[in-house]
Amino acid sequence: MAPAPAALSAANALSLLAPARVSSGRWSSLSVSVSARPVTGVVSVAAATAQRRLVAAAAATEMAPAASGEEGSKPFVEEMRAVAMKLHTKDQAREGEKEPQAPPVAKWEPSVEGYLRFLVDSKLVFQTLEAIVERAAVPWYAEFRNTGLERSEALKNDLEWFRQQGHTIPEPSAPGTTYASLLEELSEEDPQAFICHFYNVYFAHTAGGRMIGKKVSEKILNNKELEFYKWEGNLS
Repeated sequence: MAPAPAALSAANALSLLAPARVSSGRWSSLSVSVSARPVTGVVSVAAATAQRRLVAAAAATEMAPAASGEEGSKPFVEEMRAVAMKLHTKDQAREGEKEPQAPPVAKWEPSVEGYLRFLVDSKLVFQTLEAIVERAAVPWYAEFRNTGLERSEALKNDLEWFRQQGHTIPEPSAPGTTYASLLEELSEEDPQAFICHFYNVYFAHTAGGRMIGKKVSEKILNNKELEFYKWEGNLS
């Protein structure tokens, strides 16, 4: 196992994990992505005040120089945002640079039933991530406990609110259970790939996921802000 990097705050954990590369092409296309413009900056939460040691073999062995601070001063999230904008069209993000290859798809309209399926699957995925780091079959997974980013309890509260409004809460769908099983498998067989997924899920939710949640709330929830999109600290 690679040596541990220097001590870092939990707030910087996600920004350092991203450069880890999925070593197997089998899973490289399985990622959680969003089309909305990402939020600039690093995740900051109340729990991030305590210093902790970050032991990530993926980051230690395959971290890009710019992300590790070896060259340049631009934060990794800024670099990633710039790259993302080159892959987005103007229909997807205001600063998108890519030319659209086809006419825009039909405007998507959310439904409560569809949104509930998304929330149920999200709860399963976040529960799985939290259980994996709590169990810590790979010892350094324990470094990602109690970061303040955990979402399963918030989702539990949101689903209870929907139930009280008279909605039927569905069971997790096949895509949700399949992805949760994949996370379990990777966490034991390919820690570097697991950390890629861990980072991607949390970054997607704290960046574009918040914007998508706001739009959905405006359309079908009378602007109600779900607990899923609230943190004890600030996201900046």
